[in-house]
Amino acid sequence: MIKRPIALSHDFLSEVIDKESVAVDATMGNGHDTAFLAQIAKKVYAFDVQKQAIKKTYQLLADKGLTNTELILDGHETLDSYVKEPITAAIFNLGYLPSADKKIITKPKTTLEALGKILKHLVVGGRVSVMVYSGHIGGDIERDEVLSFVALLPQGDFATMLYQPLNQVNTPPFLIMIEKLR
Repeated sequence: MIKRPIALSHDFLSEVIDKESVAVDATMGNGHDTAFLAQIAKKVYAFDVQKQAIKKTYQLLADKGLTNTELILDGHETLDSYVKEPITAAIFNLGYLPSADKKIITKPKTTLEALGKILKHLVVGGRVSVMVYSGHIGGDIERDEVLSFVALLPQGDFATMLYQPLNQVNTPPFLIMIEKLR
């Protein structure tokens, strides 16, 4: 069976994360990616601008007994104020927090700023996955800007891939994968 983009995202990241790795969940949401990363990394920094995300993620991590995380109520573009170590892996889920205010969405400017900072601090061989949800108001603009940004990364420095369904309606999510080569 074909893997769903989020499953492929987790597989892609898990290949490079070990118990010495620092990982970033740039869009904490309900905490599922934070928990996934915390199970395999040494330290996880997770960002969100909504208190609801912090609360849900905290509870999920507590239920799983995961304590190697720092939950940060701040935008992902501020990550360099919190993350001082080299980054092995990062994950983004662009769009809005399910079951919350759908007017609070990720924005192209802050997403690109965060992505640039992560790529700068990513170790050689490190990876970033970006799940792009663009079916909401403003999502198409962010989608296009992120795709343009990634397409312009120097091919000698980064390998990039796009994984997306071709026969689905209603703007299905797709995955952008980035690996730092040098």
